[in-house]
Amino acid sequence: MTYTLITANRNYSSWSLRPWVLMTMLGIPFEDRVEPFAASNNYQAFRAFSPTGQVPALLDGQRTVWDSLGITLYLADRHEGVWPTDPAARAWAQCAVTEMHGGFSALRNDCTMNVGVRVKPKPMSAALKLDVARLTELWAQGLDSFGGPFLAGPQFTAVDAFFAPVAFRVRTYGLDVGHAGQEWVHHMLGLPAMLAWEKDALMESWREVGHEAELRACGEVTADYRRA
Repeated sequence: MTYTLITANRNYSSWSLRPWVLMTMLGIPFEDRVEPFAASNNYQAFRAFSPTGQVPALLDGQRTVWDSLGITLYLADRHEGVWPTDPAARAWAQCAVTEMHGGFSALRNDCTMNVGVRVKPKPMSAALKLDVARLTELWAQGLDSFGGPFLAGPQFTAVDAFFAPVAFRVRTYGLDVGHAGQEWVHHMLGLPAMLAWEKDALMESWREVGHEAELRACGEVTADYRRA
């Protein structure tokens, strides 16, 4: 039975991108179902398919799997390639994934995801500087330890999927993540799966007021490539 993966707007939904790009890159078949953010609060509408009222959600027959990390763990039990095979790389990748899943709050708040724009950010807060410094350190560590071009070695794995939204954020806000980090971002943004996500994001015609307000609070929009 083919999975159904429920995601939201390509421009905004960083959490949705994670399982989508993971499944796409690993060749795991799924039905792609988009439920756009139609209002500032979509909880009740999304409760129709997700117990948390949030995306992403994975439907496997009568079973619903929710949360990007929950989905990743579920897929790892059923498909090869979600985690690196090398034990050291696997341990590092799992720690980095959980760090991303539970941390980097300043990055999320101060650099909200929007694929289709470029932003001159406001002066960085101390918390954001710490997050960017940690990103720079973490990515360089993975690339140096396991040889690249992906964060945990030669193959795309869950750790790349979890930082995929950050690759878009680095480009949107012009963040400096060091030479190694910039090389990884460049490599990621050139992947067919990431290009497909970006293409869909640019074609979206809908806007959500709350997400657009968050974007304006992050800085000055200098370019908008989204469909008018």
